[in-house]
Amino acid sequence: MAHTVREKAKLLARVRRMKGQMEAVERALESEAPCGDVMQLLASIRGALAGLTSEVVEGYLHEHVLHASDETARAEAANELAQVLRTYIR
Repeated sequence: MAHTVREKAKLLARVRRMKGQMEAVERALESEAPCGDVMQLLASIRGALAGLTSEVVEGYLHEHVLHASDETARAEAANELAQVLRTYIR
């Protein structure tokens, strides 16, 4: 069973919190909240997304790279992770 399936409830809870944070940004903009307040909300979302990304990448690394069934699967998983990280870093 994949790590995202095992941790599904926890990951979805994090996503739902981030959705709530995005809605808070929308409300802040609609109500013409001060820029500092909006930036603080955005920083919170960025931190939440970074935390979620870190958790999924760590699970992927452990399950698909470190505990791969064979060297071919390990190489494929490492390449896939490298591609994702290249996109993420841009």
